[in-house]
Amino acid sequence: MCGIVGYIGTRPAADILMDGLRKLEYRGYDSAGLATVLEGELHCVRAKGKLQNLQDKLNGEENPARLGIGHTRWATHGKPEEYNAHPHRDGSGRLAVVQNGIVENYRELRETLKALGHEFTSDTDTEVVPHLIESHLSQLNPDDTQGRSPLLEATRRACQQLHGAFALAIVSADYPDELVVVRQQAPLVIGFGQGEFFCASDTPAIVPHTRAVLPMENGELASLTPLGVEVYNFAGDRQRKHPITLNWNPIMVEKQGFKHFMLKEIYEQPGVVRTALETYINSAWTVDAGSTILPVSLGLPGALLDGLEHLQIVACGTSWHAALVGKYLIENLANLPVMVQYASEFRYSPTPLIPNTLTIGVTQSGETADTLAALEMEQDRRAAHPDPRFAPRMVGITNRPESSLSRLVPHIIDTHAGIEIGVAATKTFTAQVMAFYFLAIDLAYRRQTLTGDRIEAILNGLHQLPAFIEQVLESQERYIEELAHEFNETQDFIFLGRGINFPIALEGALKLKEISYIHAEGYPAGEMKHGPIALLDAKVPVVAIAMPGSVYDKVLSNAQEAKARDAQLIGVVPMNDTDAQETFDRLLPVPVVDELLSPIVAVIPLQLLAYHIAARRGLDVDQPRNLAKSVTVE
Repeated sequence: MCGIVGYIGTRPAADILMDGLRKLEYRGYDSAGLATVLEGELHCVRAKGKLQNLQDKLNGEENPARLGIGHTRWATHGKPEEYNAHPHRDGSGRLAVVQNGIVENYRELRETLKALGHEFTSDTDTEVVPHLIESHLSQLNPDDTQGRSPLLEATRRACQQLHGAFALAIVSADYPDELVVVRQQAPLVIGFGQGEFFCASDTPAIVPHTRAVLPMENGELASLTPLGVEVYNFAGDRQRKHPITLNWNPIMVEKQGFKHFMLKEIYEQPGVVRTALETYINSAWTVDAGSTILPVSLGLPGALLDGLEHLQIVACGTSWHAALVGKYLIENLANLPVMVQYASEFRYSPTPLIPNTLTIGVTQSGETADTLAALEMEQDRRAAHPDPRFAPRMVGITNRPESSLSRLVPHIIDTHAGIEIGVAATKTFTAQVMAFYFLAIDLAYRRQTLTGDRIEAILNGLHQLPAFIEQVLESQERYIEELAHEFNETQDFIFLGRGINFPIALEGALKLKEISYIHAEGYPAGEMKHGPIALLDAKVPVVAIAMPGSVYDKVLSNAQEAKARDAQLIGVVPMNDTDAQETFDRLLPVPVVDELLSPIVAVIPLQLLAYHIAARRGLDVDQPRNLAKSVTVE
């Protein structure tokens, strides 16, 4: 969750570190800090709260240090106070560490170190790490390092005592030409510049300086010096690694004139959908095409998809909602049963193994700890089964093909959404849903559960979606901005949907609660009368998604039940629909599309509604309290 940056090179480190932390502040913003090494001294500055508070402390100070580490925190152990902020130092104050993750056995280590005379000043798990490294340095025999630097060797030995998921960056005043970094179940990437090297929890902190990066693997540590990078595993074996080149431009992470990243990313959705269509729909396919030409080209081998009897999807948060849409699509188009699981629950209560099952992990960052752990567990238990029908078939859906997910599963569907900075997911949700459209069509075509004409109609409808999204943005945003004024004092919202749009009701409620801090819940519209209707009165607005199709009349009927309880009714409805005009107090009209495609257009006004309510309240839309973009801790 936290953000780590590190630098060693020829330029002032503090400026590079602060710029990197700004790019990573979406990972946590409870506190921040820097540690730099200059002229044999370690300088550490920390501040509670947003990164600007740290910047205010640094203003006016010249710091020409060429080596340093930085951190922006999402609190796990210990309150978000300055004394818990990173970097944390050893007893001598000459060694500093920043961490992303959790040291699970820190209490045991802390007590052992206290017995050796070490004193602690924070409530965090991280503080045991510099003290542990200090302890190993004091005991280190130079003859035992086998050519590794003392700082690297002491860190390696310390890591063998740490349990949990963590990434570390370490500097020491006694080793002024070295930056040591560690990865164990938490993301960390090394950047290669001209005579300089970087490390970071995520690539946005690096791309302004270089696109040549080396994602570290679990159980690896590295020494970054002016002479280059050396990578070892925890056993001390030298690793031969090669950087990769990112296809990113620094302008991708700028606001480009929008007030917030979230609003910019909402407006990027037509382009995201167009990119997905251009990437995956096979223009050579026609109704009369031979069976060797697939309507979509996901790059998944036939052996992976042939003979399937079942699919299971693991995901968290917004990705879980996208998976629910995917379940509807795959079951209805490809006639395959699908089970969607919260990854955090699945890893501790997995379902019985079912033969010929495709397991799909959905995570926008490719680093979600629960999802990765669930996939790894499923892969291991299937690989151990003696019956080949239970062999693992694994696919990942992610926006970050260079992430840990791609090194865990053999096949990736890249959503091509581009970097998303706003903590509340918008364009990455839409991109994930598009991935499920493509997968469902691919499976349906292979299984011959749809006619060619029906597939052609769906593909034609998908191609219309970018223009329809643009139409919603152009016609609805100003109205929704005005509508948001009515909810300054609102404390509760209800969202209703049925069928394929029930997950959109859940997603609309999640977006609102994430950034406006209004209590919001999504329900299947038909379930309202089975309990939740007791919540309704004139102070509780109800948003209903009523799109043309099999459940349209039912949703209108359910909305009438809410209206009879004096609730203000807001409808996401088809344009120019007289029945909807008679039912709802406020209309958020969207273009008329096939019911199967309606989630993509229905979610847009709900994103705008959440955004404008939060912005109207003067809240930090891009960095809502208590949240982080990439959840890399359990």
